[in-house]
Amino acid sequence: MITKLIAITGASGSGKTYLANALRHALAEQIPSATIGLISEDSYYRNQDHLPMVERERVNYDHPDAFEHDLLLGHLKQLRSGLTAEIPSYDYAVHTRSPHCQITEPSPVLILEGILLLHDSRLRDHYDLSVFVDTPLDVCLSRRMRRDVQTRGRSRESVIRQFEETVKPMCRRFIEPTRAFADLIVSGEEEVTGLVRKLIDRMKLEKQATPHEQQGQHF
Repeated sequence: MITKLIAITGASGSGKTYLANALRHALAEQIPSATIGLISEDSYYRNQDHLPMVERERVNYDHPDAFEHDLLLGHLKQLRSGLTAEIPSYDYAVHTRSPHCQITEPSPVLILEGILLLHDSRLRDHYDLSVFVDTPLDVCLSRRMRRDVQTRGRSRESVIRQFEETVKPMCRRFIEPTRAFADLIVSGEEEVTGLVRKLIDRMKLEKQATPHEQQGQHF
């Protein structure tokens, strides 16, 4: 049974994925007997294998409609009920889901990361802690450039065009307003170890654990 559900959100390139992975690693070290789950909202981009590539490339991937949040919500309910969930896998190179799913087991802590996790009120209702990573957009573009060119097979020109045409305007329209729903706002330019410390202090997991689970848990 999941006892803590943590959502980390912010603009594309804000550092939310890096923070989510760092938090997962830190919690795994401090609670070695527990599995710390991590789910990316990107996994819930809609399946588009029925569309030709030229149409997939025109999709606005920073708009809420690009995500299948109904499926994500269903999976969160399954996991919190003690059931496994088949998490989709998304292939950035071809802009659609791959045929493979990741079987995710229930865990005492589940971390979610994604750009629009605070946009849908149905999702917000499930979070025990929500974090908004606040990073200047010029820094986000620089980070996104390195990531997309090196790991997602994108050209510099396509990254810049997408950032100016959809990423930046959608961030201002849909992502930045969700700061108001965050329990905690942190700087994406701050050293990640300090950010992880802030999150762990805020979570106070030891107060929520059972006596058996508290053995060896020190935050």
